[in-house]
Amino acid sequence: MNERHTIDDIPVSHTPPGGWTTWPAPVLTGCAEPTPTDAPDLDGYWRTVEVLVDNLTQPDHPGLGHVQRVEQRGDRVVVTGGGIVHDMRCDGTRERGVHDVAEFDKATEIHVVATYENGEHVLRPEGIPIEVRRRREGEQMVWDYLGYTAKLEHLAPSETDPTNVAALQPTTEDG
Repeated sequence: MNERHTIDDIPVSHTPPGGWTTWPAPVLTGCAEPTPTDAPDLDGYWRTVEVLVDNLTQPDHPGLGHVQRVEQRGDRVVVTGGGIVHDMRCDGTRERGVHDVAEFDKATEIHVVATYENGEHVLRPEGIPIEVRRRREGEQMVWDYLGYTAKLEHLAPSETDPTNVAALQPTTEDG
């Protein structure tokens, strides 16, 4: 098996046309580059277990149960979830940020600058006055998204084959 050992050896990944419906394989497997010391440890599969709007828990929020995979190697981060793959370098440049499509329709082109700031992963979409932030609080990842804050539990390391992550598999329960 030909494993790549630097983030520069691995081609940038993008969302396939129309988004994915079966979890794609991890992108940065085989890379051993350590993340910067100011980066939060976000690597792994994560599932949303709590959603807050205006600091109030939302027990019926549609984001509950959302699973995302965050891969971190060197200054590179790949976020996969909701049918998208956003591959970026956290160096504050547009050139090496996200160049992909928005999750809401899997078609609208987006360009996003990514950085690490004060122990957080920060995304700033071009032309939109918002920030998306991810950070660690104890064992949980906290994700400040559009109009809400999600708290996520860690499920497995990012290198795990998605077919081996129980939370990603269909269930036969009736809900």
